Amino acid sequence: MNNITVPAMGESITEGTIYKWHVKEGDPVSLGDVLLELETDKVNLEISAEQDGLLEKILRQEGDTVQIGEVIGRIQSGGEAANVGNNSSKEPAQVEVKKQPAVEQKASAVATITRPEQPSASESAAFLAASPSARKLARERGIDLEQVQERDTKGRIYQENVRNHSEASNDQVKPSSNGQDKVNKVSPPAVVANKQELVENSKPTVRERMSRRRATIAKRLVEAQRTAAMLTTFNEVDMTAILDIRKRRKQAFQEKHDVGLGFMSFFTKAVVGALKKFPLLNAEIDGEDIVVKKYYDIGIAVSAKEGLVVPVVRDAERLGFAEIERQIGELAGKARTNTLNISELQGGTFTITNGGIFGSLLSTPILNTPQVGILGMHKIQLRPIAIDQEKMENRPMMYIALSYDHRIVDGSEAVRFLVAVKEMLEDPESLLLEG
Repeated sequence: MNNITVPAMGESITEGTIYKWHVKEGDPVSLGDVLLELETDKVNLEISAEQDGLLEKILRQEGDTVQIGEVIGRIQSGGEAANVGNNSSKEPAQVEVKKQPAVEQKASAVATITRPEQPSASESAAFLAASPSARKLARERGIDLEQVQERDTKGRIYQENVRNHSEASNDQVKPSSNGQDKVNKVSPPAVVANKQELVENSKPTVRERMSRRRATIAKRLVEAQRTAAMLTTFNEVDMTAILDIRKRRKQAFQEKHDVGLGFMSFFTKAVVGALKKFPLLNAEIDGEDIVVKKYYDIGIAVSAKEGLVVPVVRDAERLGFAEIERQIGELAGKARTNTLNISELQGGTFTITNGGIFGSLLSTPILNTPQVGILGMHKIQLRPIAIDQEKMENRPMMYIALSYDHRIVDGSEAVRFLVAVKEMLEDPESLLLEG
């Protein structure tokens, strides 16, 4: 017998949530087969079989929170599985018949026929959510588990929930004035996986439990606003020069480096250059100390299905435009397919987020703690700009925003940092000097 345990997932992760089992009890598994998917605060991890055999038992179900090292299932080894397979070739009823008297044989046979091991499709969600004692009480009282509204925070049903539902149903049958019983019917919620579709006061609503990652994002964003003295300063960038370079060089760049020339490499280079001039924006607070980092690991915020993640481009100051674009493309692809490693998300000294790809014209980014600075990019939009006292031109302009922790970054320093970013972007050739 081999236990399936929750593996170590990085120093900052102590628990996870079982997102999905890919096998069922009794299924044969081979070495390396994916058994289940585990959702953590940062990434989803696949847990694979470490030997051949049969999945003998699933101890923790989908949606359960589990700790590192916890046993969540068991696999029978090849020899044990073979013995089980040989015994299972005989009909269960025949094996039990030799051990039971005639009266018990009949009862056992009836129980085997009338009591299926698997729930029907119509009741599977509620069946799986109910404890064994809750299922037994529901059968005894003729209660449809789908109608049991009272559940715990994870949607599970226990014996007490079934009992309360039964008593509430009895209370709903009240004698009318003419002596006949009048039944007050209450429409139960339709439960589908983690969703509950409710009808409250004839207004339809949907209740859905937050994923672990979404809950963690919510917690960290609130924590960032509560623990940091966060302020934001704004500026705007004339993107004419960068757009001109991309127009003239994009095809040749693609042919030479096999990667597109986007905007992120320009902004990453500009940020690194500005951080060198204003190092406190590349620092963090540790108790009463300021830790200034002499390396530049730039986090790039990526919107994925399960929520925002921030993979990190390491040592960005040492990379050329092509390598920055290539790494960002690879990390973004992994984020969207949920295949990022923990190491690709840890660390980071400063973050860039681009709301412009979704059409945002202006926003206030929230710090990615413990970092003390984050740059927000926005939509490029043609606006009339005064070239001099007499001349106006329509220019492709982008608003940029810097949120910073005022505990260690002064306002003047933050403003000058953003001006430095603006000046380097408007003179892209200067970025070559920052390499």
